[in-house]
Amino acid sequence: MSNSLRSTAAKGIIWSAIDKFAVQLGQFTVSIVLARILMPEDFGLLGMLSIFIALSQTFIESGMGLGLIQRQNRTDIDFSTVFVFNLAVSSLFYLLLFFSAPLIASYFNQPLLIDLTRVLGLNLFINSLAIVQRTKLTIAIDFKAIAKTNVIAVILGGIAGVTAAMNGFGVWSLVIQTLLGSFASTLSLWFFSHWKPSVAFSRTSFKNLFGFGSKLLLSGLYAQLMNNVYNIFIGKYFSISSLGYYTRAKGFADISAGTITSILQQATFPILTSVQSDKEKLVSVYSRMIRMSSFCIIPVMTLIALLAKPIVILLLTEKWIFVIPLLQWMVFARIFFPMSAINMNLLNAIGRSDLFLKMDLSKLPITVIAMIITIPLGVTAMVIGQVVTSGVSFFLNAYLPGKFYGYGALSQLKDMFPVLVATAGMSLIVFFLTLFLDSLILQLIIGSILAILSYLFFCWLLKLEELLEVKKICLGLLKK
Repeated sequence: MSNSLRSTAAKGIIWSAIDKFAVQLGQFTVSIVLARILMPEDFGLLGMLSIFIALSQTFIESGMGLGLIQRQNRTDIDFSTVFVFNLAVSSLFYLLLFFSAPLIASYFNQPLLIDLTRVLGLNLFINSLAIVQRTKLTIAIDFKAIAKTNVIAVILGGIAGVTAAMNGFGVWSLVIQTLLGSFASTLSLWFFSHWKPSVAFSRTSFKNLFGFGSKLLLSGLYAQLMNNVYNIFIGKYFSISSLGYYTRAKGFADISAGTITSILQQATFPILTSVQSDKEKLVSVYSRMIRMSSFCIIPVMTLIALLAKPIVILLLTEKWIFVIPLLQWMVFARIFFPMSAINMNLLNAIGRSDLFLKMDLSKLPITVIAMIITIPLGVTAMVIGQVVTSGVSFFLNAYLPGKFYGYGALSQLKDMFPVLVATAGMSLIVFFLTLFLDSLILQLIIGSILAILSYLFFCWLLKLEELLEVKKICLGLLKK
């Protein structure tokens, strides 16, 4: 990797990391406060709508933002075409949600969902106004501006949501938080991007961009369906509180896995795209990302499982105690997400969104079988099924990169093996020493400190290159 590319990659990942961790910390803090004030049923109600909002948002984006990033020679007409498309589709899907709201409420037997759907659906239109602006900043690898935008949105949305919750707005507090946060994000992106849209629309531009994006659209729809489909069944066949427990467990697990996955997807896609014609350089960047992501995510997710009880009870109170077993399984269902994301991102970076789609669809039978087996057994069994499908998906996602570049699942696991050993050592120490602590506060504090120290010690013993890389990054930040 050249020095200039290394510098660009490092800056991009650092600012993307600052963005994601700052946002996740803010969202995490707000969610803790809201969870302590609101009831599981409030989160369950919003969880019932997640799949409808997520699928609509995917249609609106249609992979065309990634199409702009992947395209080498972009023109202003390309950006305007995508903007007009996003705006038109968001309007269409809001109308669909508005008129289908009674059907959604009837399916779940929750009349309140009519108004919730119609108000929360406005978020689709708000977000569509800033998709191109965010894309332009991503192309420029200006994650500093994106970080500022996201932090502003979290702060304003969080303050509004918590204030509403404290004043007895219940589930509407979550809606207010979402809408105001999106509105603040959109205004900030317009300010930082310095790009103003026109009403110009090119059929040729649309055809070229949608040709790439259409595969990602189908893949995105599939991913969102699989990510949210459990909400439909839990909300239909179990209690609203059960769905609330499930969404909180999923939210906790996604804080770590989702953050790192998002960082890698956002920062590595433009970088991998820039070296797509240089196979040796591409593999070098790609393998380093796999190693670094496993170095970060595997110990963090394992630690969350080990300390799930003090985390849940101390942060959310005992009314959320049923989240504990779900969280312990959920983190392992997310543990390979970042590495899988890099494998799939590589296909997009080399312009093979068709293969991206095929690989995603190849996992459908496994997911369906897992759901058929586990849904009758209860919510915990459904999460355990996700652990199995996640492991299988990692091998499938790594198949084509292994075929094209000789760096498949076995090679990746070989690179991850020292991290797995260090994490196993850390786990044994934390597990046995926390057995002698009755205080939940001490379990959380001492367990976390022991985990960090023991993991770093084992990494040092194993001479992991990633430890030195993290040390260099930290020293570089301190010098600045």
